[in-house]
Amino acid sequence: MHMFRTCLWAAGCLALSLCAHAADPRDARRAELIELVRQDCGSCHGLTLKGGLGPPLLPEALAERDVTLLESVILNGRPGTAMPPWRPFLTGAEARWIAEQLKRGWPE
Repeated sequence: MHMFRTCLWAAGCLALSLCAHAADPRDARRAELIELVRQDCGSCHGLTLKGGLGPPLLPEALAERDVTLLESVILNGRPGTAMPPWRPFLTGAEARWIAEQLKRGWPE
């Protein structure tokens, strides 16, 4: 339970600084989204996205997952798990961009 609260706290802190951005992730916003995934998602999914409290987010683990499903999970979270909803902090376009990038392999 402590890890869950830590993930939510970290997500909330960073997300507060991200909430009023445009829907299309341009260069500056894209850098923020990359940092968000590396740090906030990485706090539960592992800093290399190979899994941890949450499942791995590597292309091979997501190969059978539809981008629209991944976008929905990012925006709405997964009730009963440590996956929080990011809808208050990300636009649908940003969540879709993240899902597409995860399926391709996260940028270095």
